[in-house]
Amino acid sequence: MLEKEFQYYKEHQRELVNKYNGKVIVIVGEEVVGVYDNKLDAFEESKDKYEIGTFLIQEVAPGKENYTEVFHSRVVFE
Repeated sequence: MLEKEFQYYKEHQRELVNKYNGKVIVIVGEEVVGVYDNKLDAFEESKDKYEIGTFLIQEVAPGKENYTEVFHSRVVFE
């Protein structure tokens, strides 16, 4: 799931950082299809254009520390 898009980001990270550092990009296949200032805008516009699960939203920054992000939710299991 989205391996191709993530692989594209990793392989082109240096050039993407040079062009879009600090921005949020949307990748479909092996193509940057959108550039945004934040993840919410990237998601809101992309969900109307592409099926959920077919696009990668990636913050552009140097280094490997930005490869993944963890979201926490408050869930109670009984």
